[in-house]
Amino acid sequence: MNTALTNTARLLGAGLRALLVLTLVTGVIYPLAVTGIAQGLFPGKANGSEIKADGKVVGSSLIGQQGYSLDYFQPRPAHGLGENSVNTQYKLILSGATNLAADNPALVQQVEDAKAAVIKENSVPGHPVKASEIPPDAVTSSGSGLDPDISPQYAALQVHRVAERNGLSIAEVRRLVDAHTEGRTLGFMGEPRVNVLRLNIALRDLVARR
Repeated sequence: MNTALTNTARLLGAGLRALLVLTLVTGVIYPLAVTGIAQGLFPGKANGSEIKADGKVVGSSLIGQQGYSLDYFQPRPAHGLGENSVNTQYKLILSGATNLAADNPALVQQVEDAKAAVIKENSVPGHPVKASEIPPDAVTSSGSGLDPDISPQYAALQVHRVAERNGLSIAEVRRLVDAHTEGRTLGFMGEPRVNVLRLNIALRDLVARR
C-alpha cells in the first residue's frame, strides 16, 4: 500500500511539474518572445496597423470605414455588416458576406441600387458616368464587408466628383490617387489597390493647404 501511494504521489508530482513547465513556456515565455519580436521588427503591424492624423489614431489600414460624405472618396459597399448600439468606433457585432447567391433577387437589387447611386453621385456636368465604367468593387461588398481598399478604377471614377466638390483641379486629384495606388504584393499577389482612409486623409490635407 505504501509503495502504491508513493508511486501515485510521484506521478502527481511529475504531472504537476510538467503542467507548471508547460504553463511557463507556452503561457508566459512564448507569448512574451513572440510579442517582443513583433514589436521589435514589425511595430506598426503588431499594434493594429494604425493610421494617425493630427497626432491621433483615426483607424486601421486593415479595416474599412463607412459614412464618408460625398466630398471624399467612397469605400466599397458593406452589406454583410451588422450593427449594435454600443458606442464603439465601428459599432459592429459581426462582419461577413451577404451569403446571397449570384441570382438571388435581393443581391441583384442591391447591385442595381448601388450602380444607380454610383452613376448619380459621380456624374458631374460635362462628365456623365456610364454603367459600363463601373468596376465590380463599386457595387459589391467584400467577403468580410470591411475591405479598406478600392480598385484604382473605382478611385478614378470618383475623381471628377471629388475635384468639383472640393474646388480642386482634376489633375490634382488624379495625382493624389496615383500617389496612393499600391501595386500587387511582392509584384504578383493580389491586385493594385487604393487605401480609402489614407487617400481621404491626404485629400483633406490638400484641401486645407489651399
